Amino acid sequence: MIGRSTWAVLAVATCALAGCAEQTSLPAQTDLEASTGVALAPYPQEVYWGDLHVHTNLSFDSNTFGNERLGPDDAYRFAAGETVVASSGRSAKLAKPLDFLMVADHAEFLGVLSAVRDDERGIVETTLGSRWSGYMRGENGLRDVMDDYVAMVTRAKPMDLPGKAFEKTSWNKLIEAAEQHNRPGQFTAFAGYEWTSMPGGRNLHRVVMFRDGPDKTRQTLPFSALESDDPERLWDYLASYEQSTGGEVMAIAHNGNLSGGLMFDDTGMDGKPLTADYAKRRSRWEPVYEVTQVKGDGEAHPLLSPDDRYADFETFYETDITMRPRSEDPEALRKGLQGDYARAGLKKGLRYTEELGFNPFQFGLMGSTDSHTALATADDDNFWGKFLDSEPGPERLQSKMGGNLWGNAGLSASGYTGVWARANTREEIFAAFKRREVYATTGPRMRLRVFAGWNFAQSDFQRRDADAFGYDAGVPMGGILRKASGAERPTLLIRALKDPDGAPLERVQVVKGWLDSDGEAQERVFDVAVAKRGTALFDIAWTDPQFEADQQAFYYVRLLQVPTKRWTTYDAERYGIDIPEGIPRMIRERAYSSPIWYRPDLSKSR
Repeated sequence: MIGRSTWAVLAVATCALAGCAEQTSLPAQTDLEASTGVALAPYPQEVYWGDLHVHTNLSFDSNTFGNERLGPDDAYRFAAGETVVASSGRSAKLAKPLDFLMVADHAEFLGVLSAVRDDERGIVETTLGSRWSGYMRGENGLRDVMDDYVAMVTRAKPMDLPGKAFEKTSWNKLIEAAEQHNRPGQFTAFAGYEWTSMPGGRNLHRVVMFRDGPDKTRQTLPFSALESDDPERLWDYLASYEQSTGGEVMAIAHNGNLSGGLMFDDTGMDGKPLTADYAKRRSRWEPVYEVTQVKGDGEAHPLLSPDDRYADFETFYETDITMRPRSEDPEALRKGLQGDYARAGLKKGLRYTEELGFNPFQFGLMGSTDSHTALATADDDNFWGKFLDSEPGPERLQSKMGGNLWGNAGLSASGYTGVWARANTREEIFAAFKRREVYATTGPRMRLRVFAGWNFAQSDFQRRDADAFGYDAGVPMGGILRKASGAERPTLLIRALKDPDGAPLERVQVVKGWLDSDGEAQERVFDVAVAKRGTALFDIAWTDPQFEADQQAFYYVRLLQVPTKRWTTYDAERYGIDIPEGIPRMIRERAYSSPIWYRPDLSKSR
């Protein structure tokens, strides 16, 4: 079966040897075993669960909106299963611990407000710290600090930064917390931060994830959007880090649904059309994309996919990141959405592969919470919101984030990432993200595995060496399937298991995108298995009935649970209150595999 199997005598047959796929190879076993002391299987056999996008009191907005106390140490302890006292004063604990976490506090003014509140040396001596400290003691207090912050980040007044010495102090706090809580083989803590670019109020945020320990990460400082809001300059920084330290790093884009069309735009920040160099660098530095999180789901939109009955899911798109309403012009709205949603971006990527020889939007799919409470929760029955005012309580269904932002009732209890890796270590989990062997869920820990190849069959689920066979004869999620030698059609081997503590599974769908004979991007959603009353397990060998050997395509699996209570219903029952009109009571939780691309022998293709 696809899952755990006897592997001791098997060797990994990499995609290069199989001649079927293009994929980052696994790190050498001997090197990793020597450095971590963790025994490694020859291929990934286990799913590890985690969140790479959590904010603590070192982030200006988290601190401003009520999290004055919970820092990186609290975030890691909570993710590892410990009880933490939330900002609201109530005890919070995960029902099931996570396997990995990254605190990704905003690089912009990192740690400044927290240090000012604590009157720390190193900040009060700076002009910025002295000014903010005075504001905090004044009549308007935090309001004056916020006005000053907004004026600087919007370039309405000259930038006043705390200086490299303080930036290093704040960065070292993140590094030290990750190092303290990193336990190879048990719990993985990554050092990283968020680069918070929002040109014109449109969201181009990325989290930056380092594979490395303090010996390398202390050699750099976070590159912030105050230095540049252009993703290409961020990629320059990532390249410089790897070249100077010998380490590894990547960026993960998120919240495209609030990007106002920029996330998967057809031009760079300079307004010029995308180039082969841009495409090559983006796919190199951004191998995965955050498709679901607390501010809505970013897989598909009903206006772009009208034939997809499940496309309108946790839809959160009416404004940009600064809450500026979208255009009401239908054509302008549609064009913007095509630059916002993952499926549309994947379809654009096929066209760019034809035109440029490289695919800028060749990304895997992952989920995170974007929690600003230091609490990484994505369970509807245990949802701790985004800010202090969206933590559990009888008022949150009627209140707004930060008092005047989006309504808390519209938030999603989402999401997590499942990672297929050989061990729970920084090296192994980072490598899985790099090769895109990861998948997103909206919270439930459904186990999903996908291989694609030319000679798979339903009977392969009965093989004792099914895992090894999947890698040997095909390619896992995130890989690239090359043109077949004959008249074969690609077959996807899909195994899906319910969350052991969650609801049954309802259906398995394959989402296909392709370029037709006219070079136009098309899409179709196939229901490949349905169990309306629910099931614990799906084993499916699905062959594409519409395959054309000369047409580029991608395939990803969307796995749906039976409908269950949304967090809003749990709140209504817990506190005896009404759910606001227009807010859903039920939810059909889901998982998204990373795509597998089919690429014929294109003359320009790399």
